[in-house]
Amino acid sequence: MNSEGGALEGVPVGPAWLTRFEKARIVGGRALQLSMGAPPLISSDELKGKDVLQIAEEELRRKLLPLTVVRRTPKGEEYRIPLKMLLVD
Repeated sequence: MNSEGGALEGVPVGPAWLTRFEKARIVGGRALQLSMGAPPLISSDELKGKDVLQIAEEELRRKLLPLTVVRRTPKGEEYRIPLKMLLVD
């Protein structure tokens, strides 16, 4: 984070971390994909006893999902930020 508490270098707009709304959207969408039969991105040994939400959260935590977050400014500008550049808690 820079000295003013803004974004990390390379993250042009918004916080350097994934917001709770972005996280909810990503985890929910991925859990839906998994429930519809999409293959998980973590090994089958680690899946035992986990439901689709737990699997989706683990994939996000490990940054295995090839996604891009779109953030818009009040002026209408769009910034596309790869998930790998954002901090995930």
